[in-house]
Amino acid sequence: MNLPDILLEDDQLVAFAKPSGLAVAGAGDSLLGRARARYGDALAAAHRLDAEASGVVLCARTKPALDFVSGQFQAKTARRVLLAMAAVEAAPGGPPPPPGTRVGAALAREFTVDLALGPDGLVPGKTRVYRRGGRPALTQVQVLEAFGRFAWLECRPLTGIAHQVRAHLAAVGAPVLNDPVYGDTGVRLLLSEFKRGYKGRAEERPLLARLALHASALTVVHPASRAPVTIAAPLPREFEVALRTLRKFARPGGR
Repeated sequence: MNLPDILLEDDQLVAFAKPSGLAVAGAGDSLLGRARARYGDALAAAHRLDAEASGVVLCARTKPALDFVSGQFQAKTARRVLLAMAAVEAAPGGPPPPPGTRVGAALAREFTVDLALGPDGLVPGKTRVYRRGGRPALTQVQVLEAFGRFAWLECRPLTGIAHQVRAHLAAVGAPVLNDPVYGDTGVRLLLSEFKRGYKGRAEERPLLARLALHASALTVVHPASRAPVTIAAPLPREFEVALRTLRKFARPGGR
C-alpha cells in the first residue's frame, strides 16, 4: 500500500497529503497503518481529519513531539485552513441562518459562525448545534468566489470540535457539497447548470463527486526549533478542474 505524498519530514514530525476516502486511523486500511510500516509503531496522529476530506495530516514520530504538538490543538493555538465548496441554500423548513452570515439570499463576504456544538445524541458520530449547552465553537469564513448557488469558501476553525466546519456551514445554510451527514440536499455540481447548449445530460457526471472539503494548510510551532512552521497540501486535481470549469462557464454571483 502506497503512502500519500509527504509534505514535511524530519526526526520529530512527518506530514502527509491525505486523499479523500482514507481514514487517518482505525481498523482496516488507514493512513497510520500505512505510515507505521515505514516509521514504526510510535508514529501517532497529532489531530483528526475526516476520512472523506483530503489535506494535511500531521503526525509525530516521538512521544515528546506528540505531546508538544497535540497540546497546541488543545490550547487552540494551532491554526488550520480548510477550503470547501458549499451549496448555498438553506435547508427547507430549517431555522433562519444566524445574523451576519447572509446579505439577502447570498452569503456575506466574511463572517464568523459562533454556535456551540456537541454530540448529536441520536446519530452516532454526528455533531449538532446546541442553542443551550454544548461546547463553544468558532469558525471564520471568507467567500473566495461565488458561482450562483455554489460558493468556494476558506474556513478557519478557531476551536477543534469534530466535524466543526461541516456542522457550522450546514447551520448557516451553506452545507459542504456532497456531505451525506450534514447537507444531504441532493444538490449536485453539474456543468449543464452553467454551460448553455450542454449535451449529454443523461450520462453527465458531477464536477465534484466527493465531500468537497480540503484541509489546505496547518501552522504549528515545531517541537525542536520552537519556530512556527506552515504545512500546505496542494489542491486535489478534481477541485482544480471544477474551479477552472466554474470560472469559465459560471457567472460570478455578484462578487
